Amino acid sequence: MTNVGAHIHANGATSPVATAKRLVVKIGSALLVNEETGTLHQAWLDALCDDIARAHARGQEVVIVTSGAIGIGRGPLGMRGRKLRLEEKQAAAATGQMRLTHAYQSSLDRHRITVGQVLITLDDTENRRRYLNARNTLDTLLTLRAIPVINENDSVATAEIRFGDNDRLAARVAQMISADTLVLLSDIDGLYTADPRLNANAQLVPEVREITPQVEAMAGVTTTGVGSGGMVTKIMAAKICMAAGCRMAIAPGKPMHPLSALEDGGRCSWFLPAAEPRSARKSWIAGNVQTRGIVVVDDGAIAALKSGKSLLPAGVAEVSGDFERGDAVEVRTKDGQIVGKGLTAYSAADMRLIKGHKSDEIENLLGYRGRSEVIHRDDLVFGF
Repeated sequence: MTNVGAHIHANGATSPVATAKRLVVKIGSALLVNEETGTLHQAWLDALCDDIARAHARGQEVVIVTSGAIGIGRGPLGMRGRKLRLEEKQAAAATGQMRLTHAYQSSLDRHRITVGQVLITLDDTENRRRYLNARNTLDTLLTLRAIPVINENDSVATAEIRFGDNDRLAARVAQMISADTLVLLSDIDGLYTADPRLNANAQLVPEVREITPQVEAMAGVTTTGVGSGGMVTKIMAAKICMAAGCRMAIAPGKPMHPLSALEDGGRCSWFLPAAEPRSARKSWIAGNVQTRGIVVVDDGAIAALKSGKSLLPAGVAEVSGDFERGDAVEVRTKDGQIVGKGLTAYSAADMRLIKGHKSDEIENLLGYRGRSEVIHRDDLVFGF
């Protein structure tokens, strides 16, 4: 990725926002929606989209995770000024979601950027097949230089499967797409040693490298009217991000051009992981995922995998086990040596049909056009 025009801090360090390859930006309801009128803060949204467009123009991939559908949708339905039941929230979300996505598309249209709407529930991130479908959709949108606008699917989610806040949704999305940076735009400028509204001696914590009990103790529940998050959920999000090798910032969202301010070294709290996203993901694949089958590959495939390439169907010699798309499988040589482990893009039944064939034959063999690789290099750990 190119980083032309990356902002430099006063100390000479380039901002993590400017150097991010895949950036997720989360926007809370309180920043987007006027609580009293239920209308959008349009000028603020345009300024934010100007920031996002600049990141997009320098080659960065950007994903937006947004709240606000319920806040915008309750007014047209005559439900302003009172607490809503779950089914009323779902109805408000159904109305507001259209207006919200249109607002982002209209603002980014000024920069000739296409938006793609993606609605996600907690269950989508825990069901392996839906997780893969969501990830592939997001990857494809980013490859096509569109900006995904993601919200929790409030119109169909029930109390049992709702995230309940978009901080954790944003972290799950960052984890899902192996993003390297997540920015939570908030009504507060970071993590403090205590609640700064209650304790005049509270100090901003500019950098966190480990979520300790002391860090967790600093988090207090924050109520922001139309929002449902708080510092507790932001710490939960930071845990998810750091485990995935993704750095995360809690930054003030209220000023105009909040991403530009962050790039210029504005006040915030950065949560910095020990590993990069890909290495963290591969560590997870190597150590925490149970294998469901075995894929035996030929010598040509071994050479390709050693050079960092993906596993293609042409290199598969044998398939054993009963696995589904997204399951982990062992990769072995013809003499039985285990050389890798990866997440397969095809079920065992489909892989048996396409093994030994070229990728451009997949559609004729299976009746649908799947991925060119049976195991993508990002989903493969090679060499134990």
